[in-house]
Amino acid sequence: MRHDPARFRPRDLRAFEDGRRLREEAARRRRQRHRVRARRPGPGRGGARAAPVVHAAGLLALLAVVSAATAGPLTPGFGLIGILFALVVLNRVLAWRMLTASPAVQVPPLAPPAPPPDRAWLGAKQRFAQLRGAYAGYECDPMQVLRLPALADVTVPSTARFVDAFAEAQALDTDAFPGPGHAERFTTAVDGAERAWGAARDAAERIRLSTLSPGERACVERIIKLLTTARDSDSEPERLAAYTRARAELLKLDQTGVLHVPLPAQAALEEAARGQLPS
Repeated sequence: MRHDPARFRPRDLRAFEDGRRLREEAARRRRQRHRVRARRPGPGRGGARAAPVVHAAGLLALLAVVSAATAGPLTPGFGLIGILFALVVLNRVLAWRMLTASPAVQVPPLAPPAPPPDRAWLGAKQRFAQLRGAYAGYECDPMQVLRLPALADVTVPSTARFVDAFAEAQALDTDAFPGPGHAERFTTAVDGAERAWGAARDAAERIRLSTLSPGERACVERIIKLLTTARDSDSEPERLAAYTRARAELLKLDQTGVLHVPLPAQAALEEAARGQLPS
């Protein structure tokens, strides 16, 4: 059914203009989204599937159905309003489907910035000071040396690796910030020394006194008992006598090569034998 444009009322013409404007806006949005999807990888390469596009023949078919439905006793103006209303609804539905079908662009998270070289260097210095304290605490404690003798024996591979790593970090240690290159080498050396210390302690825990003969093991256990008595005794003469005997037997083991007793541990026993508690 054809309609005479002269018979359209002003509100029908405005509705027609609104419908055409909405169609043009929907077409423009579709073209923009097509350009965005064209820059993204396709479905075969992991991209999102594009939203379905309604062919123009579908729009014409919908117009024909609405025209037929509004034909009859209804006025031409009412039929045109129905067509325009159907077009507006269809454009809204298509726009919504395209918005929901278009995947959101995933922005990869930014990596946290690396700390300034001086801050990393300060952290490495603090960690190295803690490592130096742990190592000195072991070498100054005769009891720890007796319980973990492999940690003082450089013939044990894990202990030798730690000693080398500790010496490397010690050589690179400075009081003031030495510059980015030197600071990075020092930080790397401290990391290696910490790992080597942990591995050496683990190996010493596993070995303990297993490499000693039964007689040597009994001697070590006797020295540990003497040191325990000297530490817990309330009698000054008994305590001094226990330290003196422990020092003599420990030096004998060191001289025969059974155990390696670090010099700080020997100094602590000597001070204890003279009447001072080991620090």
